[in-house]
Amino acid sequence: MKWSLKIGRFSGIDVRMHITFMLLVGWVAFVYWQQGQSVAAAVAGIIFILAVFLCVVLHEFGHALAARRYGIKTRDIILLPIGGVARLEKLPSKPLQELLVALAGPAVNVVIAATIFVWIKISGSIEIFKVSATADPLLQRLLYINVFMVVFNMIPALPMDGGRVLRAVLAMLTEHRRATQIAASIGQGIAVFFGVVGIFYNPLLLAVAFFVWIGASQEAGAARMQSAVDGVPVEQAMLTDFRTLEKHDSLDRAVELTLAGSQKDFPVLENGIIVGILTQADLMKALSERNQHSTVSSAMQHKFHAVNSLDMLEAAFDKLKDCNCHTLPVTINRKLVGLLTMDNIGEYLRIRAALAG
Repeated sequence: MKWSLKIGRFSGIDVRMHITFMLLVGWVAFVYWQQGQSVAAAVAGIIFILAVFLCVVLHEFGHALAARRYGIKTRDIILLPIGGVARLEKLPSKPLQELLVALAGPAVNVVIAATIFVWIKISGSIEIFKVSATADPLLQRLLYINVFMVVFNMIPALPMDGGRVLRAVLAMLTEHRRATQIAASIGQGIAVFFGVVGIFYNPLLLAVAFFVWIGASQEAGAARMQSAVDGVPVEQAMLTDFRTLEKHDSLDRAVELTLAGSQKDFPVLENGIIVGILTQADLMKALSERNQHSTVSSAMQHKFHAVNSLDMLEAAFDKLKDCNCHTLPVTINRKLVGLLTMDNIGEYLRIRAALAG
């Protein structure tokens, strides 16, 4: 994700922090400084918010490690001001697996809350149910936060953990796409409820409502997309009318092809074999740093992703999203036979929808 910084790697999974997270830390420090009028109070606020997000990271690791049991890798875990996100490479294929992966995160918070509760009871020096926003000891506030995280995440609305639990249960009774549509509709209904309540009582609920609505819509759209490309080979959707460059062509030739058509990225060939990709961004950078007489090979990407024409479009679509690239070369025995882009996948799906309609 853009604007995120790597802060560590644990159990083979990168943990990243979005730069906007620092705004939250600064805001909490300011609030505590205002209340305590001292640097010590501001430091206490920073320690508290970092402790909260340690619990968030452990929550996300619960999802990630549970998914690993089923052979699903986690690209990374990202800390955002609104919480954490464990970016799994794919969703579990079986409803029971999705159910266990979804429950693993809140289960971590249950364990943390239970551990803190037992420690507090053993120490016997804290009133458990006397709640104060900043005056209560750190462990007591963390107990409240972890209980809240369990309750909030188990709201039965996609993309919350509770929504994934609901979808997993529904998927045991009906097909996955239908289960996603039902769970997404329930999620959007809850978002509307939060929005109405937020208008009259708590504006923060408006942000929650927006997050839930957008997340539910994205989940429903992804399910429709997955259903539409299921069982379709890449060769049915790939672009077959395209232009290529030779390794020793000049950038002038790339400029000429760019201006002559709408193609943005160009496969680079050597003796008929693809050896690189020259993207539009690479071309612009090379033109600004070098000159138009430089060779294509000096600006192209030598490492690139490709798919086979007989691969399933669903897997190719996932690879296109994961590689953060605009174009995938389609090959047969290393010979270039087509290009796959998000644009022509979209066109293919629109044509299929029109024919079905």
